[in-house]
Amino acid sequence: MQNVAILGSTGSIGRQALDVVRAHPDMFRLYGVSAHSSEAAFLDILLSERPQRAVFSRPLSTAVFGVEVSNGEQALLDLASDPKVDVVVMAISGIAALKPLLSALRAGKRVAIANKESLVCGGNLVKEVLQRGGGELLPVDSEQSALFQCLQNGRRDEVEKLILTASGGPFFRRPRAELKDITPAEAVKHPTWSMGRKISLDSATLMNKGLEIMEAARLFDFPGERIDVLIHPQSVVHSMVAYRDGTVMANLSCADMRLPIQYAMTWPERVPSPARPLKLWEHPDLAFYRPDMDRFPALKMAYACLKAGGGCPVVYNGANERAAALFFEGKLGFLEIEESVAYALDRFENRPMGDLDDILGADGEARRLVDEFYMTRSKV
Repeated sequence: MQNVAILGSTGSIGRQALDVVRAHPDMFRLYGVSAHSSEAAFLDILLSERPQRAVFSRPLSTAVFGVEVSNGEQALLDLASDPKVDVVVMAISGIAALKPLLSALRAGKRVAIANKESLVCGGNLVKEVLQRGGGELLPVDSEQSALFQCLQNGRRDEVEKLILTASGGPFFRRPRAELKDITPAEAVKHPTWSMGRKISLDSATLMNKGLEIMEAARLFDFPGERIDVLIHPQSVVHSMVAYRDGTVMANLSCADMRLPIQYAMTWPERVPSPARPLKLWEHPDLAFYRPDMDRFPALKMAYACLKAGGGCPVVYNGANERAAALFFEGKLGFLEIEESVAYALDRFENRPMGDLDDILGADGEARRLVDEFYMTRSKV
């Protein structure tokens, strides 16, 4: 029996992680949960699941059904490193996951990580803490989980390429000139996945895939020139590994995040899943396209950031997070998300990221530069 803590329990990944725990009461016990802002959903979890520990971002004014509830950042770090926790599902979005990730890894936990931003920004710091703490880092992103599984079919020196697939988002076939006036409601209508608002937007801009390029480089220690992207609108093939003998190993399943979540929690074992089995005859037309780097500048910027290293990946992520927030507030246009990230990268003086303060400093600078872009644009 494994005690599980789900950090970010009210989001899309957190809710699906709860499904996995419920599906295997003989394997998992929900020990702890955290949430940032969805108070009603959080209280529903406490009422239905009765975990032993719970953390909310602020003090709660409502009775919490006998569950011990703490609040604030230190309480979150304590839950991530709790000696009674065996598996931490890291479902917190954005760079906010970096501190609890480091806390869990220092305590030697298995972390099923659905947060690419902390890996992109944390870089060598996450790697060092992982090695010192003796924990495990298992990917939950469907693409990274697919790569992880496909890489088990050969030796590292036999790998030619890692191939990430991307749905292309809702605007893959729409001319770029028509994207200028895209609304937030349109941008979050993902064609194949049911996800949160921010990641749905990132999929529409392909910023999400840019982050995944850097995430794959961090997770599997491959350079950017050996990581390719293919547009695959059906989202059946989740990623592939090309081997030097010409063989390509692919991971296929229905678009259901409960599969990679469960595999990260049960690895190296495979157990029955609550997800629907894939029926290939229902998907007769699987298509793949090479992305146009001029049409999708987020990819080009991601490869450049990975090559430059230092604080550039941090700025890519921080600028995108801030630009996404301004887009949802109606202050930036859809195409201006990419433009503001490029603006921040052009003005950032790159430097090594030695510690957490360096990373958080670069993140803050990125957000300030996006605000500067917005103010400059709004005056024109």
